[in-house]
Amino acid sequence: MSDEKRPVIIVGHGLAGLVAAYELSKRKIPTIILDQENVNNIGGQAFWSLGGLFVVNSSEQRRVGIKDSRELAMQDWLNSAQFDREHEDHWPRQWAKAFVDFATDEMENYVKGLGLGFMFNVGWAERGDGRADGHGNSVPRFHLTWGTGPEVVRIFKEPVLQAEKDGIIQFKHRHAVDEIIVDEKTGRAVGVKGRILEEDDAIRGVKTSRTAIDTFELRGAAVLVSSGGIGGNVEAVKASWPVDRLGPKVPKNFVVGVPAHVDGRMVGISEKAGAHLINRDRMWHYTEGLQNWNPIWPNHGIRILPAPSSLWLDAAGNRLPPYLFPGSDTLGTLKHICHTGYDYTWFILNQTIIAKEFGLSGSEQNPDITGKSIWQLLGRIFSGKGPVPVQNFMQHGKDFIVKDSLEELVEGMNGLAAERNGPKLQFDKIKKVIDTRDSQFDNAYSKDAQAMLINNGRLYWPDKLSRVVKPHKILDKSKGPLIAVRLNLLTRKTLGGIETNLQSNVMRADGSAFPGLYAAGEVAGFGGGGVHGYNSLEGTFLGGCIFSGRAAGRAMADEVAGAAAAQARL
Repeated sequence: MSDEKRPVIIVGHGLAGLVAAYELSKRKIPTIILDQENVNNIGGQAFWSLGGLFVVNSSEQRRVGIKDSRELAMQDWLNSAQFDREHEDHWPRQWAKAFVDFATDEMENYVKGLGLGFMFNVGWAERGDGRADGHGNSVPRFHLTWGTGPEVVRIFKEPVLQAEKDGIIQFKHRHAVDEIIVDEKTGRAVGVKGRILEEDDAIRGVKTSRTAIDTFELRGAAVLVSSGGIGGNVEAVKASWPVDRLGPKVPKNFVVGVPAHVDGRMVGISEKAGAHLINRDRMWHYTEGLQNWNPIWPNHGIRILPAPSSLWLDAAGNRLPPYLFPGSDTLGTLKHICHTGYDYTWFILNQTIIAKEFGLSGSEQNPDITGKSIWQLLGRIFSGKGPVPVQNFMQHGKDFIVKDSLEELVEGMNGLAAERNGPKLQFDKIKKVIDTRDSQFDNAYSKDAQAMLINNGRLYWPDKLSRVVKPHKILDKSKGPLIAVRLNLLTRKTLGGIETNLQSNVMRADGSAFPGLYAAGEVAGFGGGGVHGYNSLEGTFLGGCIFSGRAAGRAMADEVAGAAAAQARL
């Protein structure tokens, strides 16, 4: 069969796979999309996301007075990535430059042209480690989608489903790939084989059956792996844990931030076929995880999206040092926590702080934004109670303690600490830490680094309006009741993965391109095998899926069309 008649095969119906399929459909390239999950899970992890995108010098930034540039974004990226590996960082460095160029020149028009809209307030994620030449965003760049993750999925899913109706694209759900077929003579990826799983109509995100009822084998013009990372597989996370960097030992307890199908199977399958895996010790896990009181997948965790005012204590009641403050330096905080010998920490705050500064990650935890309800959004901002999902966690969440007095609060914290064999907190010590912090809020200025961070955040007027509370003392009774939150480690993203060139073509260990095999999204470290280096600036995960998926789709379309043209000339 000639290449123009063979379909392109995409393994994974998440965001990167959908973007690639969309690009292929524009060129009328026949495509088959396989996934081990059912139709309810189209869009993969992206559906559950908050929908943030990293965009540089956008119209939204300019509208609120943010001065951003390609040069500043590239400076922030390189200072955060800290690329230090001569060979493994070869393609990631090039992907980093290409992505920042895309985020500056094309991202906004590309997604808005498909019907995506951003919220007015540009978010300031990963505010940094306190150094101009260190990790973090110098300015707000987190563009929150009006409609969150489902809307990001929709703008690609709808044209792909239309292409399915037009006979260009075919979905094969409940197909678990076990092998990439490689032609022994040419070394080219020519197809996949695996198991057909029994039907399972579970709702999105729920763990599904792995019982096989048949086998399959498909041949194609090219194969794209876009199957996601390892975040749903805690044992795989632990096996790759960088003890030398985040040590001194692998944490015991995690909550899980992604569905069980994010199992990393295709990483090993691709490596067995000859793909080169790099930077597999680079990962991105959060430190503000909650046990979901209403779980969808096993050990379901939700991340708090904190603004800077909560007091952060380790398991023994010691205040975390600068610049390990809420929303500042995720992996710096993770490293510090791992060195304490415990796998949890504490926020202490009050009702005034939680009402304005607590958000929760995930589309289902933000029904106002996901449902595009302006009235619900205004209620979130001005009600004084905070988002309804946060209120639900305060009432039902196992990690929350709400009390009128500090004595009662510490007693409740000790009850939760005992569940983890953690140290007993001493009331006098906790009160001294809070009193010392509160002493820095008698004036509008302070020597306390966290107080300075709060004041700096309020200089950005959208945050002053809706995100960062007016500085005040935590023990001010008029701001109560008091709240303590046990924070768990939460698995999330793979920053390393399959090495690819700028066309998303998979690389072999000898540095040559793997003919016919492509990788995009998280399985490729969101591009190149590790475009983020050691740290993310946030908004870059969905953006990386879009950029690498687009590159893969366009490259495969060019390859198939080129092969067809060559055959036509014969």
